[in-house]
Amino acid sequence: MTRDLLLEIGLEEVPARFVRAAMNQLKEKTEKWLTDSRISFSSVEAYATPRRLAILVNDVAEKQADSNEEAKGPSRKIAQDEAGNWSKAALGFARSQGVEPEALYFQELAGVEYVYAKKSSIGIETAGLLADGLSGIITSMSFPKNMRWGSYELRFIRPIRWMVALFGQHVIPFEITGVATGNVSRGHRFLGEDTIIPMPALYKEKLREQNVIVDLTEREALIVKGINDLMQEKDWVIAIKEDLLEEVLFLVEYPNALFGTFDSSFLNIPQEVLITSMREHQRYFPVLDQSGKLLPFFVTVRNGDLRSIELVAKGNEKVLRARLSDAKFFFEEDHKLTIEHALTKLEAIVYHEVLGTVAEKVHRTTAIAEVIAKKLVVDETGVKDITRAAAICKFDLVSLMVGEFPELQGVMGEDYARKLGENEAVAKAVNEHYKPRFSGDSVPSELTGAVVSLADKIDTIVGCFSIGIVPTGSQDPYALRRQAAGIVSILLAFDLELGLDDLYDIAISVHEQRGLKRSADEIRKDLNDFFALRVKNWLSEKSYRYDVVDAVMAVDFNRPALIESRAAAVQVNSSGDAKAEFKLTVEAFNRVSNLASKATTSTVDPSLFGEAAESELYEEWQAQKAVFEDAIGRRDMMAAVATLASLKPQIATYFDSVMVMAPDENVKSNRLATLFGIAKDISQVADFSKLVW
Repeated sequence: MTRDLLLEIGLEEVPARFVRAAMNQLKEKTEKWLTDSRISFSSVEAYATPRRLAILVNDVAEKQADSNEEAKGPSRKIAQDEAGNWSKAALGFARSQGVEPEALYFQELAGVEYVYAKKSSIGIETAGLLADGLSGIITSMSFPKNMRWGSYELRFIRPIRWMVALFGQHVIPFEITGVATGNVSRGHRFLGEDTIIPMPALYKEKLREQNVIVDLTEREALIVKGINDLMQEKDWVIAIKEDLLEEVLFLVEYPNALFGTFDSSFLNIPQEVLITSMREHQRYFPVLDQSGKLLPFFVTVRNGDLRSIELVAKGNEKVLRARLSDAKFFFEEDHKLTIEHALTKLEAIVYHEVLGTVAEKVHRTTAIAEVIAKKLVVDETGVKDITRAAAICKFDLVSLMVGEFPELQGVMGEDYARKLGENEAVAKAVNEHYKPRFSGDSVPSELTGAVVSLADKIDTIVGCFSIGIVPTGSQDPYALRRQAAGIVSILLAFDLELGLDDLYDIAISVHEQRGLKRSADEIRKDLNDFFALRVKNWLSEKSYRYDVVDAVMAVDFNRPALIESRAAAVQVNSSGDAKAEFKLTVEAFNRVSNLASKATTSTVDPSLFGEAAESELYEEWQAQKAVFEDAIGRRDMMAAVATLASLKPQIATYFDSVMVMAPDENVKSNRLATLFGIAKDISQVADFSKLVW
């Protein structure tokens, strides 16, 4: 027999950003408790609104499953003394399992006898376990931010105001912070009333009657439909950003979309400012025309029905007007700011107590960017643009607009730089040097922004590493992993003739001028380990096999674009129809590499060849070497691997016919030198010994 189980925790409004995680946590803890308690169930459905977290467990068994477990204890040697008496270890094992020593028995495992105990327990009624189990689940929940209220010790996301706990039609009785469970839930704060939940299966229906849509999928569909209906009716384009939709989803219990307007004079402010103000401050969806130009309208989602919807729209318009008036004031005031004055003000902003001010960071970034530009052999105009963009890249941080909307850093810088007479490449770089801002974001569109971005990011990373701030575990307060991933993405996208070690050296050299708290070698080693993980993660995200990643990483990862082409070649050849034949080729490569490690010289003397197979392998290698080096130069790793693979017949014949470790030291050394040269070419692609078949 089974019954459904319902648990609802009624709360004061929970911040939207915490609701989904709290809901998922409640679901996961419930599933784990039921499983650990040997209580079977078919599924768990999770629900949430700003004022409640709930789970509905379907088909919960009315009784625990009986338990018959066999527990393994110490070996016979430890469990008994020479006279056959139970040792303290065996007696302790018996106590821990709740059995008498006489119930212990021996059983052989992998040739060794161990003591065992059988534990049997009869399942008890589920109803007798639920009160303690559910209250334990609730009180064990954790949140990013907690509250205490009244004189209660419990810390929770928000004060608990009511609880519903039902097993079938019966209330599960328990109490937390003075709130007792029952079968009465609360409807919409203004449009609903208290409602009795007669049984778990009617939970959604009963709350819907009280204007609460507890099902997330249903509530989201209503929001999206309301917005889409307005789009079709008005011929608008409304970009529904996932993060904004997620937040709105957990701000309302009964959604209805509506639109409002604002004065078209505000459209003189940059579009990004208006959109940011609407999204970030008001949780509004901006309205665009078919060409992507902002229109003087907005869409919002009301937590309520359609009554007095016009008044609600006017109220939202009034609030937005105040917000946009502030933005307009900031924008107009910022026009009084010159770049030179802004740069001076950066000298008063502390970037880091050890690394100095933002102005000092800008100076370092400029120095690094200039060296990178010259290393890339950028023309004189390009170097000038890069240097200028780096020198002013942070000037908008002191603007009123960025002070109000920090997420607009760079965006406002580009707009202001353009208005203040900077050329297009420089203005765009001021914005794009922050890219990629997050995982999946695009890289800068032009080289100027790319070089400044590299300089800014490597300065941040090297600066932090130089004073001992190295990410460990989940701790990364300066987002150094994201910065490093951005560097890798830029190097890949622009295929720059620039290695990671070049960036290390340039940045360390610049930081040495202020004095390093750690040695350059220590910093370089930590940087290498840090970026190795970033490149490895990037390859894994690209779906390269772990053994392929290990094989190419073992050789070199200094040039991300090059390592990807090597990984692609190795994966293609070691998969599918080519796998069996390539496995034989790799075995030949590995035999060469293993013996080559014993070489003491790289000089080959053909006059010392005593076997025809030696000459054949050497001549074929020399004949293919130019082809191989050309493929490597073109980064055609498929061709490079194919060229190496063409040596397989000669390698096989060589090992069948030639004793490499010959008694004559000169002959042995010469043969090892031959293998060393071939192995050196093989190692330009991968360490094939790491492939797993």
